[in-house]
Amino acid sequence: MTAESAPRGDAATPVYHDNLAHELDPGLAGRARIGLIVLASDHTIEHEYHHVLSGLDGVTVYGSRVLNDPSITPETLAAMESRIPAACDMILPGMPLDVVAYGCTSASMVIGEDKVFARIHEARQGVPCTTPVTAARAAFHALGVKRFALLTPYVEEINLWMRDFFQSQGFQVPVMGSFNQGNDNDAARISLESIRKAALTLGQDPAVDGVFVSCTSLRLVAVVEELEQALGKPVSSSNHAMIWHSLRLAGVEEPLEGFGRLMRCGLED
Repeated sequence: MTAESAPRGDAATPVYHDNLAHELDPGLAGRARIGLIVLASDHTIEHEYHHVLSGLDGVTVYGSRVLNDPSITPETLAAMESRIPAACDMILPGMPLDVVAYGCTSASMVIGEDKVFARIHEARQGVPCTTPVTAARAAFHALGVKRFALLTPYVEEINLWMRDFFQSQGFQVPVMGSFNQGNDNDAARISLESIRKAALTLGQDPAVDGVFVSCTSLRLVAVVEELEQALGKPVSSSNHAMIWHSLRLAGVEEPLEGFGRLMRCGLED
């Protein structure tokens, strides 16, 4: 058929080319498809995942929000447990995921990692899982950190409980600092410069061999390399550690430059 005799559409009879030739490629996540359960009140975690993953072709994160109360108390954190399966179900239904990450540090401890994983597995049976505390523990082992400074935005009750949790895992927390914010929306607005200065202050203490910034609302990945160079010690955070752990659990092994020592580490056996 010549161009002159080809069908031409108009408003009344548009041309419809059905069954156009095409092929399927692996999609945006040809290497790794990361599922991320994000708190409804979280402003930060997705941004930090995208910041780190932007240099990795074929690795993509897909998020779903879980309802939570912005007021951070043990009761409001525990209330999220029953909502985890539905949130996980909303991530690319029918598509396999390489890993699922649950994005709340304090709730992971209140609910318990095993219970979080069991709830995820109600929706995605057998998928590898991580949380910020799961990832932090793996990160400390990979980095050889045993005594770390803990920086949080939380109120005292959560801070002391978190310190006790990490010490029960075999780590020492001789130095702590907090911004003392009880609301997640306010915690997310703590400036990067404030976080940088606080991490430097805590990390300079000779009693610690690393710094951990707890809470997925707090920013860190943009300054982690700078902080490590200034302190001469490893620095990580809830988001930073969980991004690394998500990648390694999904089989993405290559080191990433510019995001601190952890992103150049593999998983410890």
